[in-house]
Amino acid sequence: MDDIHRLQLLTAQMHLEPSEDADCYRLSSPQKMNSISISDAIQTNGSRIKLLKTLLTSVCERNCYYCPFRSGRDFRRASFSPDEFSRLFIHLNKIGAAEGIFLSSGVVNGGSYTQDKLIDTAVLLRKKYKFNGYIHLKIMPGAEKSQVEQAMLLADRVSINLEAPNTERLSLLAPGKIYDSELLQPLRWIDEIRQANSADHAWKGYWPSSATQFVVGAVGDSDLELLSTSQRLYRQYKLKRAYYSAFSPIADTPLENNPPASPAREHRLYEASFLLRDYGFDVEDLEYDAAGNLPLDIDPKLAWAQHNLTQPIEINRADSCELLRIPGIGKKGAAAIVTARHISPIKSLSELRPMGVNIARAAPFVILNGKLPARQLSFNLV
Repeated sequence: MDDIHRLQLLTAQMHLEPSEDADCYRLSSPQKMNSISISDAIQTNGSRIKLLKTLLTSVCERNCYYCPFRSGRDFRRASFSPDEFSRLFIHLNKIGAAEGIFLSSGVVNGGSYTQDKLIDTAVLLRKKYKFNGYIHLKIMPGAEKSQVEQAMLLADRVSINLEAPNTERLSLLAPGKIYDSELLQPLRWIDEIRQANSADHAWKGYWPSSATQFVVGAVGDSDLELLSTSQRLYRQYKLKRAYYSAFSPIADTPLENNPPASPAREHRLYEASFLLRDYGFDVEDLEYDAAGNLPLDIDPKLAWAQHNLTQPIEINRADSCELLRIPGIGKKGAAAIVTARHISPIKSLSELRPMGVNIARAAPFVILNGKLPARQLSFNLV
């Protein structure tokens, strides 16, 4: 099997692993370069790159019930050695096909052994081939703390997938994994390493960001469970991003007959997650149905406002935290409002538009210099 064919097999299912997305949906629609999926990804600094998302091997000793690469599934597998893969990636990089890499792997001979292979690949790319571009490196279940630190010294981002919000749900999704010691512990280590050690020796002089992923809706998990765990990770372990992947059943897996989760649910989870991470909301602030799920027909910030903003907010007096609670006002908009009103009071909705405010969404919830905006919708809350 030649290198390109192997890479085709290893990238074929990587759309199931969201990463470096700019929005709530999977924006990166794969481009085909000789049938190899290259994703148009957006980094945390806003720049776009061509991201190769791949496994080092699709051989896996784990039998996760949702996963296309599970050990008991009959399909053609492929593998690269660190040297083989690094040479191939550098070739793709030189011809302009790939600018960054998201590198994961099936687990072979234990998580520690597999983590060594991923680290060896990153070392070759950084030191032998002098690749200074973007590397997102997966942390394997069962990796050791020293390996986590090695990965952090080489990567722009590291991540380990929790898959589920708690031990109970994980036992139904991936019964061979141990929630605390194999999955949650590496996220603790990442935070500990950042706090205890200087990043001077890291590849780019700073510690990488950290992320995780949840499989949504496969085993009865609720949005409240997922968001409660996400909030804990954001606040306790300084997680940069939680990714949510709507469950899609895979043939020849134990969960193949379970119904797929709605992409709309995934979208609402991202909106709610950003409120927890960036807007000062607590998980208890949000509206849920009796099953603990977010409503699908309204975004969570607007749902909160309709039930809690019983009086419109004066734009010229509200502090930043209050501004961030108003639908249509994001972080940049709130900062722009605070800056602008130091110069002169804001008197019309038209002044808010250049600040990045969605005035149609904000209008029902604001007062401008003591007056309701002329174009304000009726303040009729439900």
